[in-house]
Order: sequence, then structure tokens, then C-alpha cells
Amino acid sequence: MTSRNDILLEITPQVLLKAYAVGIFPMAESAEDPGLYWIEPEMRGILPLDRFHLPKRLRRTVAQGVYEIRIDHDFDAVIASCAAPAAGRAKTWINERIRRLYGELFALGHCHTVETYLDGRLAGGLYGIQLGAAFFGESMFSRERDASKVALVHLVARLRAGGFRLLDTQFTTRHLKQFGAIDIDRRHYHRLLEQAIAGEADFYRSGGGATLDVLLQSVSQTS
Repeated sequence: MTSRNDILLEITPQVLLKAYAVGIFPMAESAEDPGLYWIEPEMRGILPLDRFHLPKRLRRTVAQGVYEIRIDHDFDAVIASCAAPAAGRAKTWINERIRRLYGELFALGHCHTVETYLDGRLAGGLYGIQLGAAFFGESMFSRERDASKVALVHLVARLRAGGFRLLDTQFTTRHLKQFGAIDIDRRHYHRLLEQAIAGEADFYRSGGGATLDVLLQSVSQTS
């Protein structure tokens, strides 16, 4: 992984989108650190949309409709939850500058959330950036069993329905690999990125009207 110098100058949402378009993104050392760093991994994590793997147990959870799904409903709560300490994660890379910048991107329509609710409470979710037909997953959180996983399934179904070509996960983790996430080298990533950002996609195309059967069929690879 390569990183560039600490960014102390002001970053605008437009600068941030240009950075994504050339394959770099910002992170902070911690929530308390006011600085940001440009990151460009040597190996990039992606989740191929046509090879998403849906484990059987999770498929049953989605099919049972345990969680209510909301889209772009409460960005502030989602990013605050992603930034909060959790089991196995004492600190986070999401600082106040990141929360403000991505909030501005959300207001501009370039940042989206998928949220899962249980009994009216926010139970899990994720957020990411859209640029052309590329979606850059930023962070996810879960307060209930499978809450973030269900959000990911709904995200993939929505991206497939909307004509997206690339789901960038930045890095691969053991958690993401169970769904088919892979590492690709920088050159390969840039080819995919160039094609994706030149395309057009609609995050809202599914309109929330797809039945669970249609949703599950759209991400039908199972173990």
C-alpha cells in the first residue's frame, strides 16, 4: 500500500471525486487525528458483481425479511455508527473531516447508504461513493447479527439492477472474501475503473419495489 503526504489543505467534494476517478482515496490515522492521507493500494479489493457469493444461511435470513431496508435515509447515523468503536475495533479511521466531506457528497447525491432496521432501530448498514457506474464501498457496521451482511446483499442487488460495473472494496478482508471479494493489481484496477466511471448507472433503478425472490435471484450464487 502506498500513501502520500498528510493533507492539511482544504479538500472539496469535487477534489475528492477527482481523486476517486484516478484510484486514490483519503483515510485518517484515527478519529482524533485531524490529518488525512491519500491512499493508493498496490493491490485493490473489488467484489465482482457478476460473481457475488451468497451463503445459504444468509440467503435464508434475507428471504425471511428480518430487517427493514432503507436507502439514503439517515446518512449521519450511518457514518457515526461506522466511526464508533466496536468489538474487535477499538479505533476507526473516520475523523471529523471525513464525516463532513462525505456528508457534503451525500448532499450532492454522490454518496449513498443502505440501512437495515430492526423494530424501528438502526441495526446495521454501509455507505459508499458513486461515480459513473462505479461504487466505492467505504465502511459498514452491524449491531445485530447479519445486519451489515443483509445491507451488502441489498447493495449488490441494487448495483446490478442499476447497471453498475464496479464495486470497489478498497481492501479485501476475511469478511468480504466470503462473498467473493478478490484482490487485483493496480494496472488491472485502473482499467476497470476507467471503464466504470465512463459509464452511466442509476442507484435508484430498483426503486425499492423488487420482491425478495427477485432480489435473491439477482445475487443467486450460493454455496
